[in-house]
Amino acid sequence: MSVIRSRPLLISDCDEVLLHMIVPFRDWLDEAHHIHFDLVHGDWGEALRHKHDGTVVERGRVWDLLNGFFDTEMHRQQAIDGAVDGLHRLRKHADVVILTNLLDHRAGPRAEQLRAVGIDAPVYCNQGGKGEALGRILDEYRPSVAVFVDDLAHQHESVGEHHPDVWRLHFVGEPLLWERVKPSKSAHARLDRWADAEVWIRDKLVANIPAPELEKVELL
Repeated sequence: MSVIRSRPLLISDCDEVLLHMIVPFRDWLDEAHHIHFDLVHGDWGEALRHKHDGTVVERGRVWDLLNGFFDTEMHRQQAIDGAVDGLHRLRKHADVVILTNLLDHRAGPRAEQLRAVGIDAPVYCNQGGKGEALGRILDEYRPSVAVFVDDLAHQHESVGEHHPDVWRLHFVGEPLLWERVKPSKSAHARLDRWADAEVWIRDKLVANIPAPELEKVELL
C-alpha cells in the first residue's frame, strides 16, 4: 500500500531559533543568584562562576539552575526578530511543529509561552539527540518534504544520521553567539537572520524535493 503524503512540514527548535534564551538566562543568574555567565565560553561547565569569588558553579547545579529558569522565568524570553511573522508566512506552504529539548512536562508551558508571543503550533518535547523524536513526528505527519531548524550542531548531526532526506538549517538567533558558533557540518546551510532563513525554508518547501545527500550540496 502506498503512503499518502500530506503537506510539507517545518520542524523548528525553540530556544535561540524562535525565542531568546541565553541572554535572559544570563540576566536571571546575575540578578537572582549572583552568578556570572560568560556567554562566549564554549563549555557551560566553566562558563558559570560565582561573582563573589570567581569559583566555577558545580556542574550538577548548572542543570538545577536551568530547570529553575524554565520553572519560573520563561516569561523573560522574547521572540527573536522576524520569527513570528516568518512562521506565519511559512504556514501558507507547510505545517509547523516545535521540537524542543525540555522535559516532557514542560510541553504545555512551552506552548503557552509561544502563544503569548504569537506562535501557535504543536509542541513536542525531547531529551538528547532529536533524530529519533523527529522520526516519530515524520511518521505522524507523513510530509512530502521536511525542513528542520536548530541552533545546535549536534542536533543536525543526529537528524542527518536518522533522516538524511530532511533539509537542515543551522540557525543561531542570538547575535552574541554568531562569531562563536561555527556552522554545522551536518546542516545544509547556516543562516542567522529570519529574513534570510524564511526565504531559504520557503524555497525548500515550495520545491517539495527531499534533501540530497549532504556531500552533494554546497554549504552556504
